[in-house]
Amino acid sequence: MRKIGGSSLGTDGKKVLLVYTILRDEERIIDSALTKRGIKVEKVLGNKTLWELGSRIGEFSLAINRTLSASQATYISFLLEGQGIRVINPFRTLIICNDKALTTELLAKEGLPVPRTYLAFSPEKAFEALDRVGYPAVVKPVNGSWGRLLAKVNDRDTAEAIISYRWNLGGIHQKAFYVQEYVNKPGRDIRVLVIGGKVRYAVYRNSSHWVTNTARGARATPCPISEEIKRICERVASIVGGDFIALDLFESERGVLVNEVNSTPEFARSSRDVGVDVGKLIADFVEEVLS
Repeated sequence: MRKIGGSSLGTDGKKVLLVYTILRDEERIIDSALTKRGIKVEKVLGNKTLWELGSRIGEFSLAINRTLSASQATYISFLLEGQGIRVINPFRTLIICNDKALTTELLAKEGLPVPRTYLAFSPEKAFEALDRVGYPAVVKPVNGSWGRLLAKVNDRDTAEAIISYRWNLGGIHQKAFYVQEYVNKPGRDIRVLVIGGKVRYAVYRNSSHWVTNTARGARATPCPISEEIKRICERVASIVGGDFIALDLFESERGVLVNEVNSTPEFARSSRDVGVDVGKLIADFVEEVLS
């Protein structure tokens, strides 16, 4: 186990700390792109590291937090920011984006278009929310990714089964019911990558399944970046404060809706499908931050 604190890490030159859980294609792309620019990268397994509280972590110009666990990532960004280190992404961004209810509430309050959504803390109020949005509807956990534990609820009988199961057998987060209108998408959603506050690319994620996620087998194809998409996504980035985020958008009769914001986005598969060098884009932004 590695120790972070005291004099465990070096202090020479400008250095970037890359914190990760698994060295996936995304982390390899980031590491390689920065190294090719002559930027020193120190890689640390966040979940295998002993973090000494109240102690100096090390001299880093920037940290990139790619920790998979939402709770661990939040703690790590908090600790690093407390040492005066700029973190991609910062603590506030993680707090907001890792909770679907907080994300939706904040964006709706700021006038961004989002699906009609309710938050309930009891089965009775969850049923009331479903009656208000109408069937079919979608019930989600407030946290999580990769399209896990989403449920399309077609009728009251299905709703009773799902809500009863989550209420009686689920953990604490399963007892917060995030109830959303079902948006009848055209067999796809839109994933948009924003780096440094600017839209860098967008892809359609196409699937015959109602969950259009590449982790669930959706196929990525290029999506033109309209003025509407650019305006909405860059506004969202300014609100949540993320330097490196991905937005999931729905096309609807009301226009583009912001479904979710991801603070630790995967990009290797979709960027490869559309021929975008995300490593270069990240390296460009890091050089800008370090300059």
